[in-house]
Amino acid sequence: MLGTALVLFAVAQPYDLVLRGGRLLDPRNGIDEVMDVAVADGTIAAVAESIDASQARIVVDARGLMVVPGLVDLHAHVFFGTEPNADYSSGYNALPPDGFTFRSCVTTVVDTGGSGWRNFPQFKEQVIDRAETRVLALLNIVGSGMKGGPVEQNLSDMDANLTAMRAAEFPELVVGVKVAHYRGAEWDPVDRAVKAGELAGIPVMVDFGGHDPPLSLEALLLTHLRPGDILTHTYAQVEGRIPIVDEAGTLRPFVRQARERGIVFDVGHGAGSFLFRQARPAMEQGFPPDTISTDLHRASMNAGMKDILNVMSKLLSLGMPLEDAVRAATSSAARAIRRDDIGHLAIGAGADIAVLSVRDGKFGFVDVAGERNEGKRKLDCELTIRAGKVVWDLNGISPSPGR
Repeated sequence: MLGTALVLFAVAQPYDLVLRGGRLLDPRNGIDEVMDVAVADGTIAAVAESIDASQARIVVDARGLMVVPGLVDLHAHVFFGTEPNADYSSGYNALPPDGFTFRSCVTTVVDTGGSGWRNFPQFKEQVIDRAETRVLALLNIVGSGMKGGPVEQNLSDMDANLTAMRAAEFPELVVGVKVAHYRGAEWDPVDRAVKAGELAGIPVMVDFGGHDPPLSLEALLLTHLRPGDILTHTYAQVEGRIPIVDEAGTLRPFVRQARERGIVFDVGHGAGSFLFRQARPAMEQGFPPDTISTDLHRASMNAGMKDILNVMSKLLSLGMPLEDAVRAATSSAARAIRRDDIGHLAIGAGADIAVLSVRDGKFGFVDVAGERNEGKRKLDCELTIRAGKVVWDLNGISPSPGR
């Protein structure tokens, strides 16, 4: 009799979890209304105006909250390790992902260039395989990864063929190629990265600047990169790079041309790569970012960047609509790395879900130069669900044991 009762109980509760009464904002699927969402076996099982709560093992009251796809942070540094002189490649400047993702409603993080073809297997074993966060990677065109100093200036270690071979070996994890920190006057790192991207069928992200003498941003965007390639640090003004907004506050015409030809413009806030004096006039002239990312690392996490929700809120303070900010941190970020399986809440998709509170009030946001901008809305992370499991619950709204 007891066995029969247990079977009937299981049949009566087909859902593991139901989120009830939240404002569902799923830009890819064109949904912005109060809806219930049901999860079963780690996937989205139902999306409807009303789902019977008795059908779920766990019911979360999301009234007054916003339910969105789990956030996708397109630019972060999570190849954490304790090797000396290793910088962002198993060094101290990178961060362990799970400690900095779920609490900001990020369920997918992309390590941008921490590993190259030589040490990607170490990154996989050391970080990717041990994280609850979905960790993806852009391989550095430098085979040894982002170890700083002379290592990243070594042209002889920038091999397009070997980079593409490693990407092809792990297509489910390697989603692009990264170029960064090269200070020479040659285009070789960019061109070799693009060749690797062509061979592997993946995009290239470029952290541009610091060249001596400076290389042309116009040439990068209109000649060297392909449609679908990504410029990160869009609103930076750094040594050795022409900023996208000129001294008179005018968006340079070639930047708009680049977007028209398919270049993706990513925030990549970081500790030194976001200025209001660049972002504000650009957005006023109709040039918001395509994707919102953090450039998360040890120096940025406690400075003006803080986390992805703070960056999104910062862009709201500059007039970006809420739906566009969510799109830029979900479906647009997923599309940039050609991962259509994430960044949305369609039935059958993996149940990576973020539940946000949208606070109204008076809030201050600071850029990397210390300039402050006031905003009226701020996003906070209430609940994070990764693969159907509650992994962050700020205020105990989920009656999940142990959380």
